[in-house]
Amino acid sequence: MGFDPSDDTHLPGLLGIEFDALEEKLVRARLPLRQALFAPNGYVHAGTVVALADTACGYGCMLSLPEGGTGFTTIELKTSFLRSANEGTITCEAQLVHGGRTTQVWDATVRDAEGRTMALFRCTQLILR
Repeated sequence: MGFDPSDDTHLPGLLGIEFDALEEKLVRARLPLRQALFAPNGYVHAGTVVALADTACGYGCMLSLPEGGTGFTTIELKTSFLRSANEGTITCEAQLVHGGRTTQVWDATVRDAEGRTMALFRCTQLILR
């Protein structure tokens, strides 16, 4: 697989991201909220939401590399924020939209503890060889 989802020496582990599904073309992840993940306004920091979505998409990309692919690097990402949260566990579902030889495009939806959409995320990954 090339990575350890339980590794706490890198950002996903330091944030506390947990995984419910790690599959080719689909990743489901969750992040229990705590004070360190909030902005000074008392709500989850936008960077926390982006990190959750980007991590889910990145792990999915690693699991979905085409033949000859050795890794990837993000070349574009965009997030549309629709609401925030200040308690509970936020979740993310990431799905492969395009799996080409040189690029992958992933979409992710981040939801609050009640299942309401917080953010829509899209990224493009350049496949390394």
